Amino acid sequence: MTNPEAQQQARQSVSDAEPQAESHDRSGETRFGETRPQGPWSEDSRSGDAGPGDAGSSGDAGSGDAADAGDARAQEEAQAAERLERAVRAAEQALIEFEIAVETFRVEVENFSRLHHQRLGPMYSRLDELDALIAEAVAARTGDPEDIRKAQEARGLVQPMPGVEELFHGWIDSEGLSPEAAAMLTERPVQPPPRVRPSEEARRIYRELARKAHPDLAEEEAERERRGAFIVRVNAAYAAGDEEALRALAEEWEAGPPPPERRASRSEELYARLEWLAERKEMLAAVAAELESSAIGAMIKMAPEDPDRLLDEIAEQLLAQAAEKETRLAELMR
Repeated sequence: MTNPEAQQQARQSVSDAEPQAESHDRSGETRFGETRPQGPWSEDSRSGDAGPGDAGSSGDAGSGDAADAGDARAQEEAQAAERLERAVRAAEQALIEFEIAVETFRVEVENFSRLHHQRLGPMYSRLDELDALIAEAVAARTGDPEDIRKAQEARGLVQPMPGVEELFHGWIDSEGLSPEAAAMLTERPVQPPPRVRPSEEARRIYRELARKAHPDLAEEEAERERRGAFIVRVNAAYAAGDEEALRALAEEWEAGPPPPERRASRSEELYARLEWLAERKEMLAAVAAELESSAIGAMIKMAPEDPDRLLDEIAEQLLAQAAEKETRLAELMR
């Protein structure tokens, strides 16, 4: 399923890029700190060995060394970014291969599950029906309450009760029964929603915010969108008559827009991309493990080259079980 070579390449690229990036930072700082311009107040000039002309030459040389160190550091940073870029590309390719493998197996499981249901579903239903008939025949013979209970349970497997979602489809949401459903079940009239009348203070704050934050007052599109989203919140608070929420919105508006976020460097973007790729791979690995541990997935793993043959073997076993149960039922019906 997976592509071990591509994943190993991604991990190796990341491991190569990170230590080298850290080492170039430390080495660059050390060289930059060791470079000191030799001016007229240096040790050599105070000793009297160098004249005014020599002191000036020494200062120029020191400045050149600092510039060279800065150039070297920039070059190393660029090289580290290139290595990190290669690591990201390798991880992306490995993830693509892994995702293709997982999706391919998911489709295999889905198709095999459908085929399994089409070919073996009627046989499973027949076995359930035979179990119910046998249990009912035993209960009719003995009249024992326990046998009657078992017969009822067996029949329930053949004719399962509808689920709650089927019984109350459209009546139940995340908050429970809807008002209409509750009214129908309790035979009470549906209560209309309470009417909201905002206070005078809420109206004042609302009008003030509407004047200050209206989107038409903005010249730039981004600011217009920010104001539009803010006015939506203001309208919702006013419609609910929530004076406290309106006060909080007024304070938020007075505080001004949030400061712009610092733009991430290229290295930061690449590291963030690597983290996302790793999280995505973990998610896909969990999906793959779930597929492999499922009943259908286990069947495919038992006969990956010829799953149809496995279905034929299971069908033969089910037919044999059905024959045994029919014989047992015939004995009970005598």
